[in-house]
Amino acid sequence: MQREKAEPTVQKLPGPKAQEWVEFHSEAAATSTYVYDFVWDITEDAVGPFCTDPDGNVLLDFTSHVAAAPLGYNNPKLMDKLQEFDLVDPLKIAGQDFYVSTGGTPDDTELPGPAHLMNTLTDITDQYGMDTVFLSNSGAEAVENAMKICYDNCEQPKYGLTFEGAFHGRTLGTLSLNRSKSVHRRDFPELSGIHDVPHSMAGVERLREKLDPEHGHIPPEQVAFLILEPVQGEGGYQIPEPEFMRAVNDLCAEHDIPLIADEIQSGVGRTGEMWASDHFDFDPDVITSAKALRVGATISSADIFPDDKSRISSTWGAGDILASIQGTLTLAAIQEHDLLSHATQAGERFLGQLEELQDSPPETVVDVRGLGLMTAVEFDTKDRREAVVDAALQRGLLTLGCGQKTLRLLPPLDVRERELDIAIDLLDDAIDHVES
Repeated sequence: MQREKAEPTVQKLPGPKAQEWVEFHSEAAATSTYVYDFVWDITEDAVGPFCTDPDGNVLLDFTSHVAAAPLGYNNPKLMDKLQEFDLVDPLKIAGQDFYVSTGGTPDDTELPGPAHLMNTLTDITDQYGMDTVFLSNSGAEAVENAMKICYDNCEQPKYGLTFEGAFHGRTLGTLSLNRSKSVHRRDFPELSGIHDVPHSMAGVERLREKLDPEHGHIPPEQVAFLILEPVQGEGGYQIPEPEFMRAVNDLCAEHDIPLIADEIQSGVGRTGEMWASDHFDFDPDVITSAKALRVGATISSADIFPDDKSRISSTWGAGDILASIQGTLTLAAIQEHDLLSHATQAGERFLGQLEELQDSPPETVVDVRGLGLMTAVEFDTKDRREAVVDAALQRGLLTLGCGQKTLRLLPPLDVRERELDIAIDLLDDAIDHVES
């Protein structure tokens, strides 16, 4: 498959072979969040945003596996370097109990390992004074550990603060922070002391009242952390106003409350900056990353991390050798190929194209928004959004929903103009089909 010539081609979705794979998978798999019966065949051609299913359908993937494949499929920027290495087994070790060498010395080795990834992460968060990293398996674990180090750092930990619309993971601890959909938390036990306010300037003012030393009911010294997504993901790709982020930052600084930036979906170049936080007058004390990084990472300063051994740990933490290589090479590719600037420019172009969809009567597209290549189209109803997602799939365009009635689009960071044009044509046709 040549990326320059590839086109989405769909006979039927799901086809008979894909349906067999779905049924086989479902025999033992727990009910989860499968959106539709899309099956990627790893033995068939895939490049950039294009991939093939078991029945030979070619699809344009504008989900990037929910931002977890920032360079798309089989990108030579990554694959060419991976192929240079003679990989071994095991590629996952007990990285909290042992160390790993990738040959030679740390400064003279061709193969980057977990330690190189951690050092790279401290380099790209140096502007926030961060110098320490804890690696784990997933975004939820990264947030769990962010909470743990903040609780440990607080002398009287009793409270945590979150925002309406927030999504921070699916483990029991992170579920306590979620405020996006009731199905995420319903009937599960929760951490005590978690307070939420609207994701707005009014919400910040409400927090100010709650934390007021004379009239509030939450003692600031007992607040272990405030957590927010610089761009809300599951909550609907909500892009905050700069004054909101500045107000949150100032409030945390005023009361000495550690500020956790959940960059699981928005980080690693997705918004045109390495971190979405970089767009704002905003100074997080902890950054959580995963997805595009291929591993979970809790990044902060040594002052916030506990000194006690075994206070935080994980069998595979710093032990996923292959994922650490992929993460390090992904960060290198973003910098080497100037993909931050590309994501900014491509995102502006794509957003302009999406805005034209708003002008087409009838006015069923009520909003278009985005930052870099983290883009969204909001419809007038949830049913219409769902119908457009399905119609786009049948035309060969993979998208995902978020929020109540929003469709999200996350092309690879090196997406090309031709691929954006194809996506717009397919999405426009899907919308027209649903409207008619």
